[in-house]
Amino acid sequence: MSTERDYNAATDFIDRNVAEGRGRKPAFVDFTRSLSYGELREGSAKLGPLLQKLGVEREDRVAMIVLDTVDFPIIFFGAIRAGMIPIPLNTLLVADQYRYVLEDSRAKVLFVSAPLLAVAREAAQGVETLKHIVVVGGDGADNLPKFDALLAAEREGAEPVKTCRDEVAFWLYSSGTTGMPKGAMHVHSSLMETAKLYAQGVLGIREDDVVFSAAKLFFAYGLGNGISFPMSVGATTVLLTERPTPQTVMAAFKKFQPTIFYGVPTLYAAMLADENCTPANGSTKLRICVSAGEALPEHVGKEWKKRFGVDILDGTGSTEMLHIYLSNAPGDIVYGTSGKAVPGYELRLVDENGKDVPDGEIGEMLVRGTTACNGYWNQREKSRRTFMGEWARTGDKYTRRPDGRYVYCGRTDDMFKVSGIWVSPFEVESAIGTHPNVLEAAVVPHEDEEGLLKPKAFVVLKGGASGNGSFREELQEHVKKAIGPWKYPRWVEIVDGLPKTATGKIQRFKLRNL
Repeated sequence: MSTERDYNAATDFIDRNVAEGRGRKPAFVDFTRSLSYGELREGSAKLGPLLQKLGVEREDRVAMIVLDTVDFPIIFFGAIRAGMIPIPLNTLLVADQYRYVLEDSRAKVLFVSAPLLAVAREAAQGVETLKHIVVVGGDGADNLPKFDALLAAEREGAEPVKTCRDEVAFWLYSSGTTGMPKGAMHVHSSLMETAKLYAQGVLGIREDDVVFSAAKLFFAYGLGNGISFPMSVGATTVLLTERPTPQTVMAAFKKFQPTIFYGVPTLYAAMLADENCTPANGSTKLRICVSAGEALPEHVGKEWKKRFGVDILDGTGSTEMLHIYLSNAPGDIVYGTSGKAVPGYELRLVDENGKDVPDGEIGEMLVRGTTACNGYWNQREKSRRTFMGEWARTGDKYTRRPDGRYVYCGRTDDMFKVSGIWVSPFEVESAIGTHPNVLEAAVVPHEDEEGLLKPKAFVVLKGGASGNGSFREELQEHVKKAIGPWKYPRWVEIVDGLPKTATGKIQRFKLRNL
């Protein structure tokens, strides 16, 4: 007899949907395959016995370097169902980074998509705790065990194990904007909690929605967008295996006609810069869009609404909190702000001494909510600095308006003072981005000849635009008029692209180190 304390996330997200009559309904679709809720239950139930035969026991870690295909939810929920701990990993890392995570997590089995096998095998060399590599997809040319064959060999699935709602269910490694990633440990109840608080409470997701997240499943934003949110109401998710570009995203729009789309600011800006990204070439059923990863520039949100007739809900979340805790809401959108606290979360802005700051002053954001992770794996000091009782430090600087809306200023490590006044890199970047020739920009502090910090801008131009001649002076005057004469970039460097994490966050520390 189960109690309120007993809870297995896999049964809530999969078995419940089947029991409610959605066994034949597509849960996940991509350009080549479809997976129903019933097939997902069958496949995930077989994964536990499969892993046991590979020597995996309860609470052991199972690493995943898996592209966004229908295999991903089978492996992810199959491990959770069996009381084992899946760890979805960024599919864009290099061998040294994978080796660090494999050694840090002590995963016994690694599932890897066939196109990523070469880097995975290099990373696995010398990792004594890793016992097996299982290949997902591919033509079977390699001598390693194949996921499809192993799963097909299991005749019967196992019942879900008895787990606790406060038991660790999965890990997510932070995106690593500064150095090696940290393993955030999340519990069974948090997946549904984020779905209820944000997806149902703010976004208004429905059973008849078809959702498409360009943000990938391996990190917190994409995991909620593409797995826990739609499955919480029995909706259908569109998966894109390839890298999201304006072309691949529009192809998915056209084929699957999603009603909800999740992206990042960089992608929205790139799509607006592409003349082929029009409503006629996309989804006629699109009703709402979401942005996270970095703050959405005001001009991007307004231009998107003008072109597509659909709003973008800009929000802020983190790996540590699992998803969005600060957001605009349908019918309550102010572009240029990150909105208000998602009901169920509390926010504070504090100064360097931990004291609350008044409206209009810059402070670091702290968040309190039920979806916070248990801490970082084997990172005691970083856990103690980030998690202060019920409050978590976000590392983001904000100001709060009198109406309760929050305005993003930048990461704590990215902020700097000019003539004694705080400068927000994001504010300068947003002003630069309103220039018609600019696709995107990043601003970092740089010392002048007197050793004083001033803004330096790295600028990516739109296709066909020229940065020659008087462009730099023109851009500087543009920024002066937009946000003030002391904030303009003293140096402007034209670049082909900006260094970013897989979540779309600009890695400004790499630009500072140039």
